[in-house]
Amino acid sequence: MARTKEFDPDAALQSALELFWRRGYEATSLTDLVEHLGIGRASIYATFGSKHELYLKALDRYTETHDPVLLTELSQPGPALPAVRAVVRRFAAEATAAEGRLSGCFITNTATELAPHDPAAARRVEISWEHVETLLHSALVRAQAQGELPEDRDPRTLARMLLVLLQGVRVVGKASNDPARVRDAAEQALALLD
Repeated sequence: MARTKEFDPDAALQSALELFWRRGYEATSLTDLVEHLGIGRASIYATFGSKHELYLKALDRYTETHDPVLLTELSQPGPALPAVRAVVRRFAAEATAAEGRLSGCFITNTATELAPHDPAAARRVEISWEHVETLLHSALVRAQAQGELPEDRDPRTLARMLLVLLQGVRVVGKASNDPARVRDAAEQALALLD
């Protein structure tokens, strides 16, 4: 007779996400996961597979919960350019805020730690970046159609520049003690939208 799970897999996945996000993949051992999740190794393997599979599931969960926020911010009716500016400023503020600065962005962390040598992680990072770029591009196309963005600006190129900026502010914000560095860069990038 099969035993029933004595833990909530959804809560365990969220807990694993938080640990991986804070410590990274390599610095998180299976023993750390057992202690943090409060479940045994066999239960982790039976429910999530290997540590790597658990990490990828945590990364998927992160994307599922964070991407809709960006979609909501950039697809509101009305003027689009203020929404783009607000997103860039939010990313800059989050990157330099004391409570989130050291964790950074889970996608960005994965891009720097695993993507160069892990095709499954790299694929998820690329999908996330394509999604962000598409949302920015759509908002900038709307802004141009509504007369908010000058006609001589290329929405695709601007969306790519903003994507790179957003990822860069996450990296610099995590490593730097100078919040002005991130804020100044964000404002300079936003000046290109005028």
